[in-house]
Amino acid sequence: MTIAAVAKTILGPLSDIPFGEGRTYAVGDDMIAIFRLRDGSLRAVSAVCPHKGGPLADGQIDNSVVVCPLHLFAWDLSTGCSQSGQPSIDVYPVRVDDGQIVLGE
Repeated sequence: MTIAAVAKTILGPLSDIPFGEGRTYAVGDDMIAIFRLRDGSLRAVSAVCPHKGGPLADGQIDNSVVVCPLHLFAWDLSTGCSQSGQPSIDVYPVRVDDGQIVLGE
């Protein structure tokens, strides 16, 4: 598992991400996908598929996996490990504080 270091950044209100969906945020030079799972928990991973640059925030998710919308490759949302033989993606610490999405620690 690769947990990427990132400075604490407030991304905006949790209400910006509906349950079961993801959104992409630019943080410094990185594009980060934040997913609000159906159980209410958050996951943060690299927003760019390492295969062909697909937008992972637009992919299908369940409580553990995101599937790239371009070629259907899958990654574990907690570890960033590929489920389909591709390189791993970075994962980031994310939490909610007073209704705001907070990336980093």
